[in-house]
Amino acid sequence: MEWKTDWGLRGRMFFTMFLLFALYVVFIAVLSQTSVGMFGIVAVMGLFLVGQFFFSDKLALYSMGAHEVSEEEYPELHATVTRLSQQADLPKPKVAVADSRVPNAFATGRSQKSSAVCVTTGLLHALDDDELEGVLAHELAHVKNRDVMVMTIASFLSTIAFIVVRWGWLFTGGRDRQNGGALAAIAVSLVVWVVSFLLIRALSRYREFAADRGGAAISGKPGALASALLTIDGRMDKVPDDDLRDSAEMNAFFVIPIKTGIVGKLFSTHPSTEKRVERLRDLEREMETV
Repeated sequence: MEWKTDWGLRGRMFFTMFLLFALYVVFIAVLSQTSVGMFGIVAVMGLFLVGQFFFSDKLALYSMGAHEVSEEEYPELHATVTRLSQQADLPKPKVAVADSRVPNAFATGRSQKSSAVCVTTGLLHALDDDELEGVLAHELAHVKNRDVMVMTIASFLSTIAFIVVRWGWLFTGGRDRQNGGALAAIAVSLVVWVVSFLLIRALSRYREFAADRGGAAISGKPGALASALLTIDGRMDKVPDDDLRDSAEMNAFFVIPIKTGIVGKLFSTHPSTEKRVERLRDLEREMETV
């Protein structure tokens, strides 16, 4: 397999991390004005960051109720992941399955050697062998591009800022100075959350196109991935709303996002399925003429 480095993706990953680091510094500086103090803030956020970096794969799997499966349990799934990993020149990732009616898949992990690929039981029931291969190749392309780690770190700051926005009111009251500091922290946290969300959204949309191209290169079947995307997108409306809401927090990592309501569609972390399929069809025609 000929793998071309996507410098557009690399540049966006670097720029996103640079801006997030700047946001991180401002965020800590403002929070230090509250009663918690600089040392407490740095210690808590440092622990959260280290924990998310080293245990991101376990946290992601846990949030989906997924568990690692053996070759004896899912022999065909393991065989496909093994073959595609060899074609992509990657260490074989851990293979996990989530018992969910939502047809989806995602990759997680801080490095290529510590990665995991997870599929839902809904996906296994919805796709044929070629379509499943296309989706797994797409997820392995995320691992190959190393964008999973960047998304994990980017999501961390957004999550912390959202927590402050949601629960910061508990620290208001008391002395005027403390009250003012807490209100300022909430206001800045809101800005940080919005900006980090927009950065994540911009990076996530581009990285999905990159993973589609990479998945097509790994499997050699862009048409199968295009068919899989259409199948998954079409099945979403048949999934109960409760199941969709329970899984929506993993949207940025899914192969197809869960779009609940007008706001969810407007601020989707992915490009439209139609645009992705169109590009894959173009890529398929290019490969046929070579």
